Amino acid sequence: MPTFDHEMLREIYEQPQALSHTLELYLADHALMPDVAAMLAGWSIPEGEILIAASGSSRHSGLAAEIVLEDLCGLAVDVEYASEYSCRGSNATDDVRHPSVLVLSQSGETSDTLAALREAHLRGQKTLAITNAAASTMASEADVSMPLAAGIEKAIPATKSFTCQLAVLYLLALYEGARLRRFDAATLASRISEIQALPASIEAQLDGWRDRMSALASKYKSANTFLYLGRGIHYAIAREGALKLKEASYVHAEGYPTGELKHGPNALVSDTVPLVVMATVDRTLDASVVRYEKTLQLLRDMQAQGARVIAIANSGDEEVGGLVSDCVSVEPTSEYLLPIAEVVPLQLFSYFMALAHGVDVDRPRNLSKAVVEIASA
Repeated sequence: MPTFDHEMLREIYEQPQALSHTLELYLADHALMPDVAAMLAGWSIPEGEILIAASGSSRHSGLAAEIVLEDLCGLAVDVEYASEYSCRGSNATDDVRHPSVLVLSQSGETSDTLAALREAHLRGQKTLAITNAAASTMASEADVSMPLAAGIEKAIPATKSFTCQLAVLYLLALYEGARLRRFDAATLASRISEIQALPASIEAQLDGWRDRMSALASKYKSANTFLYLGRGIHYAIAREGALKLKEASYVHAEGYPTGELKHGPNALVSDTVPLVVMATVDRTLDASVVRYEKTLQLLRDMQAQGARVIAIANSGDEEVGGLVSDCVSVEPTSEYLLPIAEVVPLQLFSYFMALAHGVDVDRPRNLSKAVVEIASA
């Protein structure tokens, strides 16, 4: 085990264990736990609609969940900023729309998200809370609670709580998909096996990512701004990578859908404004291959333009590697689990960029974090 100078780096390295412990809350004998399925029946989705309310990194996990729940379960999902939702109050759509509400929060005490939860209750909506604290206010007040088992997270930039949120949201999709009979038993078993294999896969890649992102931070530390790009579910990770860089290192960054680069942001691209592009692919999924091919075309265009590009791509992808300045490899997995893996090198990049800029990475200026005691699982 390597040594850790900061809590953020320690918590990045704790992610395989945190993921394993979280999966154990919801899976047994390579199957979904029946008592969790019964618990989720108390939340229910009578109208086939979900509204996700969250802030910061939790909202980004909500954006990923939107894709997973729509693609795997056929549900209609909206993602709201908790700070906005709690201020809107009742409106005319309440007469025709009755979504179940999902709130996401590391601490379960985030004030904006707690206000959104209470607003949902005032509207008579069923609520589900996913938090890293089973005894938190949010977990207690929601109709149903799905806790994480990430352990206490001390660094302000969220790392292990974020990947555990992604894992629980994926499991929620498996529970709902099974309830709605969206896939057969063999498909469900395969998806469970894939997520159970993920912690070990991430652990095997951590040291390589650490070395690679340390070197890239040294190479790119003079950049003024980064543009992070992703398509589909990977857009959420582009947003999260950009947020991590801003809050950890004070370097400006923005996350965009890859296809939107040429609709304005490309004017910024220069030697001092590099791109970070999510270019992974699940070759078993046609839609993922289509997104990948479109991303390849953008990389060709950026190469012709002379842009500096860091790509996150599948291990052994020589095509992406030949089109970019620097390529970071991630072992292949399914489209809906790739975000859990590909965000980890981005966390490490933000960590090493913070060190390069002399930032106290565990306690960035002007930011605070609610940390509560977490009941043992």
